[in-house]
Amino acid sequence: MATAKRAKSSWLGLLVKLLLIVALAAGLVVFFFGEALAGFGQAGTGYAAKSVCSCRHLAGRGMESCESDLPSNMWAVWLTEDETAQSVTATVPLIASTEARFMDGPGCVLESWDE
Repeated sequence: MATAKRAKSSWLGLLVKLLLIVALAAGLVVFFFGEALAGFGQAGTGYAAKSVCSCRHLAGRGMESCESDLPSNMWAVWLTEDETAQSVTATVPLIASTEARFMDGPGCVLESWDE
């Protein structure tokens, strides 16, 4: 009597299926909530860039000290500083990015969002 061998499921096949499920889920999130995520990202990066720029260039505090002033729910915002341009850029990867630049007189000013 012949016995059938069980087909081994390959790890590559499982990985491909898992990646397809993740891509489908991400696509659905973007489809249904993309506009809201973009708006929240733009507002959050604007808040972070302006706050940290003012803290850094008006108050003269260190970057780490200024970053600690942000609320704990801003964990997805990445901050970078350009000391020569006196600017701070806040970014939520793949969603939004905003720059605040220090100017004599008005202080830290956000870049225009109408680009």
